[in-house]
This record gives sequence, structure tokens and C-alpha cells, in this order.
Amino acid sequence: MDSDTLYSIGELSRRTGLTVKTIRFYSDKGIVPPTDRSPAGYRLYGLDALARLDLARTLRDLGLDLATVRKVLDREASLPEVTEAHANALDVQIRTLRLRRAVLRAIARRGPTTMEMDLMHRLATLSQAERRRLVSGFIDDAFKGLHLNPEFMTLMRSAMPELPDDPTPEQVEAWVEFAGLCQDADFRVTVRRTAEEQAEEPSQQDVGTLHDALNQAMCERIDEAVSAGLLPASANGASLADSLVGLYAHAFEHSDESDLRRWLLARLQTTTDPHAERYWQLLATINGWPASPTLAPVYSWFTAVFAKSDDDHHEGLLP
Repeated sequence: MDSDTLYSIGELSRRTGLTVKTIRFYSDKGIVPPTDRSPAGYRLYGLDALARLDLARTLRDLGLDLATVRKVLDREASLPEVTEAHANALDVQIRTLRLRRAVLRAIARRGPTTMEMDLMHRLATLSQAERRRLVSGFIDDAFKGLHLNPEFMTLMRSAMPELPDDPTPEQVEAWVEFAGLCQDADFRVTVRRTAEEQAEEPSQQDVGTLHDALNQAMCERIDEAVSAGLLPASANGASLADSLVGLYAHAFEHSDESDLRRWLLARLQTTTDPHAERYWQLLATINGWPASPTLAPVYSWFTAVFAKSDDDHHEGLLP
């Protein structure tokens, strides 16, 4: 085909499938400038107009604005750089749309209260960083003025809710409940009390890992006792409790087991607080972590043994 061939707008329209009105609009915007004009004054276009129109249509279909399309066509901007930037922008839009879809489905599922609706709206408009700051603010307020155990503080600050790019309605509902819990005054009291008790724990290197190991040993042995029907009030139940307290006494090199027993009982009672347990359950749902089994039955068994032990001790002091 002769490279000097010129086309009218009508001929370009037939070759590209674009309307005459669209081609004239692109021409007016400088996307496809005319090469020449006919003796009657009509615009004429060279062979490169076909390629420019095809690329312009493709870029417009991908969502690029006219100014950017023109820069690409005039080689004022690199096509790879422009398309990469646009793809990144689309990623953000897609994540936002997915989150809004999950919020809408959550609203349809549960018929939320006005407060929950407000939280859902905030969830749909906040960035991940802003959602993290919301929880960080709760932690800062809850721990204000306290001398904290660094291990405990690190745990609280590292365990942040991170919604996936395409959350489920259940994760949205969990985040809304989680945000509401962080604003609950009673829960803040629980968190402060836990932090105070953690700060008073016996000094021990890597105390977090130590607690995990001790808790696992305690849970496994008590779970076996519960499954076997071993009652807390029984002699065997008391013996098991004594051996578990002994584990903590040995780990912390604490010779006074009576003091350690009282400290451990207070710690277990704090752990079974429904607000605290719900906090970690919701966090697991939001982050897609495996659900942790409830520890309430295990701790209830242990505290029942301790309570009976204290009652027996006081009865022994009576004349």
C-alpha cells in the first residue's frame, strides 16, 4: 500500500470501525491530527492514523485519559511506564471495589445497627494504614501511663488486623465487631489489667516463649483430665493441679508455690475474660488465621481446683 495514500474521515471510519464523530473528536484533541486537507477543505489522514487510532482505542478501553493517550502517541511518555502506573492504579481501585462488595454483602446479611453501619462505611473508605492506626490508637490509649512488659507490648502491636484484598462478608463483620470492641470501655479495663499483671511477672528471659510452652503443657494435661471425666474436686484433680503449678514454679525458679498459685489463678481468670478471648478470635477471623479452640473449659477446670484448694485452706484455719 502506498505510504502517501491519504484517507478521509469516512474511510478511516470504515477501516477502524470507529464512528466519524469519534474520529473527529480525536482529531480535535490532537490524538489523530490530519496530514492534509482536500481542495474542499476536508481533513485527510495518512497511513499512521490507522495505527494511532487503533492504539488510542485500546488505551481508552483500558481506562487511560485522553491527555495520557496523546503523550504516549506523541512519545512524550513511555508506553510501558504509563501502562504500569495505570495497572497499579487499577489494583487500588479493584481492592476498594472488592472491599465495598464485601461490606454490602455483610450489610445484606445482618441488617446492622446505625453504629455498625458507620463502622462499615469507615472500613470501606479507610486505607489499610489508617485501619492499623485505629487499632494502634486503642493500644496507646489503653496502655497510657503503664510500665509495660516489652514482650506483651510487642505482641499487642504486632497482632494487627489485616483484611485481605478480597475479604469475605464474615471478615468484614469480624472487623466491624473488632473495631467496636476496641472502643469498649470495659475491654480497655481488661487490657490494662492484663498489661499490669504481665509487667509484674517474675523476670525471665524470653517469657513469651516460656508461657507458650507452659500453657501448651497445661492445656494438654487438663484436656486429657476433662476428657477422662476427672473432677476438679477429686484428689487426683488436686494432685494434677499441684503438678502443673510445680511446672510454673520450676520455670520461674519460684520457691513459694502459694504465692505463685495465687498469681497463676489471677492470670487464668484474666485470660478467660470473654472480651479478651473474643478479641483474639476476631483477629484470627480477619487475618485468616486458624481458629484457636476456646480455652475457657480448661481454665474453668483449673480455677475450680484452685478455688477448692483455697476453701480447704481457709476451713483448716477455722477452730
